[in-house]
Amino acid sequence: MVRAQQHVVLDNPKTKNPNRVTRLAESLSHVLHLHIDPPSRAFNLDLLNDHEEKHSTPTMSPRENISEKWNEIQECSDWENLLDPLHPWLRREIVKYGEFAQATYDAFDYDSFSEYCGSCRYNRNKLFEKLGLIRNGYTVTRYIYAMSHIELPRWLERSHVADTWSKDSNWMGFVAVSDDEETRRIGRRDIVVAWRGTVAPCEWYEDFQRKLDPIGHGDAKVEHGFLSIYTSKSDNTRYNKSSASNQVMKEVTKLVNFYKEKGEQVSLTITGHSLGGALALLNAYEAKATIPDLPINVISFGAPRVGNIAFKDELHKMGVKTLRVVVKQDWVPKMPGLVFNESFKVFDEITGLEWVYTHVGDELKLDVRSSPYLKGGMNLPGFHSLETYLHLIDGYLHSETPFRSEARRDIALVNKSCAMLADELRIPHCWYQLANKGLVCNAHGRWVKPKRDPDDIPSHTSEVCHNDLAAEMQTYMMSLVSP
Repeated sequence: MVRAQQHVVLDNPKTKNPNRVTRLAESLSHVLHLHIDPPSRAFNLDLLNDHEEKHSTPTMSPRENISEKWNEIQECSDWENLLDPLHPWLRREIVKYGEFAQATYDAFDYDSFSEYCGSCRYNRNKLFEKLGLIRNGYTVTRYIYAMSHIELPRWLERSHVADTWSKDSNWMGFVAVSDDEETRRIGRRDIVVAWRGTVAPCEWYEDFQRKLDPIGHGDAKVEHGFLSIYTSKSDNTRYNKSSASNQVMKEVTKLVNFYKEKGEQVSLTITGHSLGGALALLNAYEAKATIPDLPINVISFGAPRVGNIAFKDELHKMGVKTLRVVVKQDWVPKMPGLVFNESFKVFDEITGLEWVYTHVGDELKLDVRSSPYLKGGMNLPGFHSLETYLHLIDGYLHSETPFRSEARRDIALVNKSCAMLADELRIPHCWYQLANKGLVCNAHGRWVKPKRDPDDIPSHTSEVCHNDLAAEMQTYMMSLVSP
């Protein structure tokens, strides 16, 4: 339905009539309950001055020591008393994990003319340095690669180059762990898993296979396509001789055992946006079943429904805490199960229909209309963009109050891959890209694609196939003390 509407609006010459386009947009927004503003919305020019005044200020506030409050922030029975109004400490932690999820996009090579298309542009020791995330106080310990035995468009980026690094797998995220300083600040050793979402959100609906597969030993079922990405492997591949599931659980188990033997308190936080949010739930389910006494939190952004009601109930009984951040105008969290979902639980109880999907956990609902910096109108990719989410979180105080004036996150980040900001702010659309789109001028004046640094070339032996646990831990410990 979404594709049909987009096709009519974007490709049909008859829709050059703005009234026709408006009616189609209104029709789509009504069906999905997206709460779309009309395109024309007055912009307060005082906001432009306010935006320019912030150019000389830091993009984040000093981070408080929350070591004595982390149980309240991340281990209480629910977040209900912290979400509305949103506690400032929790806001900062949500943004931190959102930045880890954003890193999986910013470092992803989706240039189809690159021989490394589908990989990470940087090795794990450089990742946070290149993306300006060193301040968060975490060290990447492993990359995760995924494949699928079913055809899912655009989550799996493929190179047009014949001699490519991989024809079957994509870089799907990373495992990281808090350093000593961050551990003291938050009150425990925090292991983070960040999962990448779909690069092309306008094609996201095709990820839904509308088929549920069993997971675990009970009645829980999850979406077929998500599970395939999480569990697929093949001996004929270089990077997925073991599945994404095996890769991440091997690393998490190793880190948990290592720090517990040192007498430290350890937690696992799993984050992801869009498809990454779905994989985060599957990861949490498996991690809790494998390490029952490990505190596990999921913080997802714009994530879809993943499984049936039994899957939700099992996660709740296991003690997995889930916070879903959603934007009202984003259509991805409304799927699968646009009609038959948790609102129609009776259908599942009476008929047992397997296509009744349900969301999991607590919800923090945001609204693009709350920000005075965003333009009105229909912008499906912009509504789903993770940077839009982070902007709205940074400005969120309470469901009944305006956008907070003390918001510090750089507004320009919103337009990294979309066109959500008001034109009066003069921020270019989709500005985040490599200089000259990755081409460099060589000594002869020719514009060519550069060779990657050897350290940034994906290494299947070190990331996936290396089985010497002692050597892996030695490498990891050396990375912690390296300058």
